[in-house]
Amino acid sequence: MSNELLARAKAVRLAVFDVDGVLTDGRLYFLPGGGEFKTFNTLDGHGIKMLMNAGVRTAIISGRQSEVVERRAQNLGIQHLFQGREDKLVVLDGLLAELGLTHDQVAYLGDDLPDLPVIRRVGLGMAVANADAFVRQHAHGVTQARGGEGAAREFCELILRAQGSLEAAQAAYL
Repeated sequence: MSNELLARAKAVRLAVFDVDGVLTDGRLYFLPGGGEFKTFNTLDGHGIKMLMNAGVRTAIISGRQSEVVERRAQNLGIQHLFQGREDKLVVLDGLLAELGLTHDQVAYLGDDLPDLPVIRRVGLGMAVANADAFVRQHAHGVTQARGGEGAAREFCELILRAQGSLEAAQAAYL
């Protein structure tokens, strides 16, 4: 883990996640009756909870609309959920105005081209290991884990480590 990533992560007050390909493996499952389902990694979910317990706000900005994502956000306690929005930077700018934060205080984890404007604008813009190559090239860092397979947990732990909160978050379970 580079000193630059740690320095960027130290200032983070808001962590923002894409969904498909980041909190999930990117596959879409459509059921015959018109419904859909996605699979989420419990390690990722607990990482998000640890971030929130350490005082870092969280948000989801997704290009797709899904009841499953709404349910997952509610389950984790994520208060800021934006779905069906391809204009992710516009959404983020509005959220920052509401929260009184700056782009430098934001970490974003994405995987594809619609995420790139946000990745390039925030203080810590990261891509998952299996993200589009162009996105990986322009991110500040790339997780070792793939989307839906622990990448969000790795991202959360980076932020917690940089802020000196990881050990306390882990020790709470001893």
